[in-house]
Amino acid sequence: MENKKRELVEKLGIHFEKKKQMAPVASRILSYIILNGRQGATFEDLVNDLCASKSTISTHLNHLQDLKRLTYFTKTGDRKKYFILDRETMIRDVGSMLEEWKSEKELHSEMIAYKNEMNKTLDDENKFDLQFHKQFVEFSNEAIKSISKLKESIIKQ
Repeated sequence: MENKKRELVEKLGIHFEKKKQMAPVASRILSYIILNGRQGATFEDLVNDLCASKSTISTHLNHLQDLKRLTYFTKTGDRKKYFILDRETMIRDVGSMLEEWKSEKELHSEMIAYKNEMNKTLDDENKFDLQFHKQFVEFSNEAIKSISKLKESIIKQ
C-alpha cells in the first residue's frame, strides 16, 4: 500500500476508534474501504494491505456488515466480493450530525430566552452577556444549512 494511503488509513482509523468507538482493525478496514472508493476492496486486499489475519479481517468485516456500515458487490465472472461503504450509513451519520447541531442550537436558544428574562430583573453590572450564545446560534444556523445540503447531495447520488 502506498505510504500516503497507509498514513491516511491510520489517521482515519484512529478517528473512528475515538469517534465511533470502533475496534482498531474494524476502524482500519472502514478507513481502507473509504479510501478505495467505488472500486471497493476485496477480502484479499484487506488481508494483504492491513497485515491482519484472515480470521481477524473476516470477523470485523462481518461485524461491519451487521452494523450496516459496509456492503458489497460482485462482478460477473468474478467470485470475489468488493466491499464498499454503505450509502445509507452515510445518510444516517449525516442525519445524526444534523440532529446534534439542531439540538445544540435549541439549547442555546433556550439559554438566550432564560437569560433575557433574568436580565430584566438584574442591575446592569450583573446582567448576562448573551453575545456568545447569539454567535453560537448564528454559527449553528450556517452549520445546519451546510449539513442539510451535504445530506441532500448524498441522497441524490
